[in-house]
Amino acid sequence: MTSQARNTLKAISFAGLVLSVVPAFLFFGGVLSKQIYLHLMTAGMLMWFGSAIFWVRKDDL
Repeated sequence: MTSQARNTLKAISFAGLVLSVVPAFLFFGGVLSKQIYLHLMTAGMLMWFGSAIFWVRKDDL
């Protein structure tokens, strides 16, 4: 895997993590509805698990 592809996958993974954390605070603050909160959390989960498996290696941990 090239370093550019690895960096792209990392960016997608970290964007997925942001989509998994930030909506929780926005929902708690009353900014988001429950339905939008659940959609954003699901999108973040899919982004993280869909891209992190390609660049996280056991030796990196």
